[in-house]
Amino acid sequence: MQNCRFCKTPLKQKVLDLGETPYANAYLKAEDLKKTESKFPLNVYVCESCFLMQLGYCADPKDLFDSYSYFSSYSTSWVKHAALYVEIMVHRFVMDASWQVIEIASNDGYLLQHFLQKGIPVLGIEPAQNVARVAEEKGIPTQAVYFNIETAKNLTSQGIKADVLIGNNVLAHVPDINDFVASLKHVLSHRGVVTMEFPHLKKMLECNEFDTIYHEHFFYHSLTTVSKIFAAHGLEIFDVEELLTHGGSLRVFAKHQAFKNYSTNPSVARILKEEEKAGLKRLATYQQFSEKVALVKNDLLAFLLQAKAEGKTVVGYGAPAKGNTLLNYCQLDSSALEFTVDKSPHKQGFYLPGTHIPIHGPEKIFATKPDYILILPWNLRQEIMKEMQAVREWGGQFVVPIPHLQVLS
Repeated sequence: MQNCRFCKTPLKQKVLDLGETPYANAYLKAEDLKKTESKFPLNVYVCESCFLMQLGYCADPKDLFDSYSYFSSYSTSWVKHAALYVEIMVHRFVMDASWQVIEIASNDGYLLQHFLQKGIPVLGIEPAQNVARVAEEKGIPTQAVYFNIETAKNLTSQGIKADVLIGNNVLAHVPDINDFVASLKHVLSHRGVVTMEFPHLKKMLECNEFDTIYHEHFFYHSLTTVSKIFAAHGLEIFDVEELLTHGGSLRVFAKHQAFKNYSTNPSVARILKEEEKAGLKRLATYQQFSEKVALVKNDLLAFLLQAKAEGKTVVGYGAPAKGNTLLNYCQLDSSALEFTVDKSPHKQGFYLPGTHIPIHGPEKIFATKPDYILILPWNLRQEIMKEMQAVREWGGQFVVPIPHLQVLS
């Protein structure tokens, strides 16, 4: 039996079992299709002691992140989100060239570039060497290493401490959550501020966002659990913001517990209270999740069967990890979804893991004029529908699978 990766309580409460799937970002070349594809258990548990939701099976991070297919800069809305964050931080904390910014899982420099343009020193920590190289080519100092206590000690031994320490959608990606948060504290300057963004578990449960479950996401966080984990390592959350990104996220602000210059925003107590009211401290809340997830699967399969019976064509938009969870859970292949498209050239020409659906460039949609476009990165549906609005000229419609199936003109 596995133990909770934070508090070490035995994990007995299974929340959801999505079967065995390939790694969600293990895209395939044509020659790979003839090989046996590795698959791994994808199931989720909740700790009955601290209520941290987490995977039962823990993959080796090096198998997931040493080479990575996701480049943040290909999402226009995400780059704008990062630029706005930088403006807010510089104004709020009166940042100047004396501040050191470090971002963990800095990807291709989508965020740090905005600090750099303001003359503020930056350093990216990005374990995927192929992605780190792209950031370096942009002139963004980047270390291609995993962030852990060893990395933190190496940085401080060089006199590098973070005045702003950033982690966007990384808190779920680290199997040793205690080491990770202890490392945050170690590299944080005395006045330093940690900001972490992560999908909000409350929204995930309410809106059936089960497709955000894949092997790279070891954890599914609430403010309740993150507050406990940070406090256990000498960090205090003094502010929290609710964001629209990824179907509903939180951005937390943390500091050393001993640093008293920042007062606690009432939003912290408010969201903690809302989480308790939503049942995040009751096992029954998690046990009901699997029933809601099954409805999403049934509705999507029924739609695809009806479309096929009517002679309608359905293709996908996007090749995100979340889409691979959805498609594999529904046991689909290219007979149901002829192809999908993606803006990233790093994915074009490959095949989706498990389902073996081919990935083309967006122009393929305009060449084939399908009846329906299934938006797999549903959290970016507004951006995608705006970019692809010309499909309406031939009567094409968009399909959004989550939180429930919608057909949008």
